[in-house]
Amino acid sequence: MGRAKNAVKKQQSFISVPTQIINPLSSSSIQSLLLSPKKFSSSSSCNNSKRVSKFVKSPKLWFSWLFLMGFLGMLKLYLNLAPLTPFLTYPCAQSQPQMEITPPFMHNNGGLISMSPIDDDSESEESMGFWKQPDGLGYKPCLQFSQEYKAQTPAIVGERTKYLMVVVSGGMNQQRNQIVDAVVIARILGAALVVPVLQVNVVWGDQSEFSDIFDLEHFKRVLADDVKVVSSLPSTHLRTRPVEESQTPLHASPQWIRQHYHGRLRKTGVLLLRSLDARLSKDLPSDLQKLRCKVAFHALKFAPRILELGNKIAERMSNKGPYVALHLRMEKDVWVRTGCSPGLSPEFDDVINSERRKRPKLLTARSNMTAHERRLAGLCPLNALEVARLLKALGAPKSARIYWAGGQPLGGKDALLPLTTEFPHFYNKEDLALRGELEPFANRASFMAAIDYIVCEKSDVFMASHGGNMGHAIQGHRAYAGHKKFITPNKRHMLPYFMDPSIPEAEFNSIVRELHKESLGQPEFRTSKPRRDVTKYPVPECMCNATDKHSSA
Repeated sequence: MGRAKNAVKKQQSFISVPTQIINPLSSSSIQSLLLSPKKFSSSSSCNNSKRVSKFVKSPKLWFSWLFLMGFLGMLKLYLNLAPLTPFLTYPCAQSQPQMEITPPFMHNNGGLISMSPIDDDSESEESMGFWKQPDGLGYKPCLQFSQEYKAQTPAIVGERTKYLMVVVSGGMNQQRNQIVDAVVIARILGAALVVPVLQVNVVWGDQSEFSDIFDLEHFKRVLADDVKVVSSLPSTHLRTRPVEESQTPLHASPQWIRQHYHGRLRKTGVLLLRSLDARLSKDLPSDLQKLRCKVAFHALKFAPRILELGNKIAERMSNKGPYVALHLRMEKDVWVRTGCSPGLSPEFDDVINSERRKRPKLLTARSNMTAHERRLAGLCPLNALEVARLLKALGAPKSARIYWAGGQPLGGKDALLPLTTEFPHFYNKEDLALRGELEPFANRASFMAAIDYIVCEKSDVFMASHGGNMGHAIQGHRAYAGHKKFITPNKRHMLPYFMDPSIPEAEFNSIVRELHKESLGQPEFRTSKPRRDVTKYPVPECMCNATDKHSSA
């Protein structure tokens, strides 16, 4: 606690240097001192009264004393100042040049933004608990395929007559999910997979191809023992008109896939599938679930230049210790689609309601519920104030460095003020990138999403304010990496307490911690609830521990 208090004093001294030197020596104080020698002498012994009177009347002695006091004050403040540059390996080394300090959200003319001083309260017991990782119970990746699966592999990877083409849509993380299922469907049909086509996104206009986002050669190499992946159709099939199917039902089983597609594929040689999102069942045989994990966690590696920049930005966040990554779902389209209110002002509520009336098909939530009812049911994204209160209640120190991913929130920077006020060390990729680093990725939403994915996945603590494809993908990735801390906001149960201002802060924090003690990324069995995605919950199909009968995998 002593160190925490000292840290606060250090931060204050940085702000109040002028007042600490000038205020005690203001003109009114000097005049009072000169005109009231009796009052001055009353604070010392009577024997010194003559000496003091002589001292005050002597300008030379007076200004010498004034200079000495000012010098000592400045020296004390200088020695007490906290380090100002967090990216320095040795923050106390005077030989290291200090970076220009730029407030959060200020892009330093394309240069690397400096972070603010870090308070010593990060070493308190409560904050150390915030960074503590969950108990992974010994679960590790375990992708041992059955002998039957292996026996079928030679014929499938040697396939030269049947080809599956797929067109995947949506944002980058939605496309990832569809690519995973495309590989599994190719395996089910015993067909070669043509590299998936990424449909141009109608919202962002991103025209990226598979090899722009992912490492194609790595993708082929990792899946060499599962399916044959080709860059394009061979010359023997170029003139073949593929059978196109876009009506695959939701949660189709492998039996349905074989029954409806195998005959047509064998007849024409080429099958084209669109709109694969959630079309393949989440409950598959064990080998196909393992294949899903193999694609998601091993084969889908980002392209080298994306990986390089993402790793650089993650390193800039981590080189001074742990950091939190947030995926904030506060964009205008999210508020419109969820049917929720952003809680900013009546003007912004009118903007959202007007957009819903103009484009009713965008509303994906249940239309028979009001925005308030949806919020209480836990169906809305958390706003900045709720995120800040949740992190604080869970023990996040004020000095915590936070990386935020996602699009610009409705309301701009003002919408994030509750977060930046409570946690001033708040940055995104634009803040951390050097001049020109992001220019090659301009107007490429998938590139930007991939960079966010890398930095979030490497964080010490991750939290999404409202699920979504990215949040689900990172949850599974962190679980597969050893159950790194992942906070799942218990919105439905905690929001009534958020709305009760009469609860003391200590009691509120205790309640919130109790509600989340089992929601911090601990191992959770996919099979405990129906239709869970194995790439989000990789236990037990893709991970095992020493107590599992198949732990030898």
